[in-house]
Amino acid sequence: MSRKYKIWDQDKLYFVTFTVVEWIDVFTNQVYRDIFLDSLRFSQQNKGLDLCAYCIMSNHVHLIIGRNGEITIEDLIRDIKKYTSKNIIEAINQSSSESRKALLLERFGKAGRKNLNNTNFQFWQQHSHPIELNTNDKINRCLNYIHQNPVKAGIVCLAEEYLYSSAKNYAGLPDKLIDVILID
Repeated sequence: MSRKYKIWDQDKLYFVTFTVVEWIDVFTNQVYRDIFLDSLRFSQQNKGLDLCAYCIMSNHVHLIIGRNGEITIEDLIRDIKKYTSKNIIEAINQSSSESRKALLLERFGKAGRKNLNNTNFQFWQQHSHPIELNTNDKINRCLNYIHQNPVKAGIVCLAEEYLYSSAKNYAGLPDKLIDVILID
């Protein structure tokens, strides 16, 4: 792995991206988005995750994260990805209404068989490409990038209109899905 994509300072904020294997559109289903949000909430309450920004798109998630406990950022990332992977695949498998059930399980199974780190399925791509946010300029660029993602994708006209993003938090609007630590 490149030195560029390592977590060097546990006391810094990091921009990370979790991408579904083959860029499969999974988060079009609210059940799977809710599993991801539940994992973030649990990690905030129990593992010391400092969540500063997020955006859940159809096939990837952007986050700005830090930590406030003993658990390393790498371990927080690992735990979130492991929990969401296991529980989303389980939800797909148990769903009676998932129209793409066979296709999704086949694709995640194929990806899992190709990767020696997995036993059955692989949901997330292997790396999260953490970028240390060590300047105000980097923080502002990443925060803007995260919140503008659904705008550039043509999903909404204004960032704060997108429900599965922290743009509402930063705009001071109600109906936020999860609390974040606002970056000044």
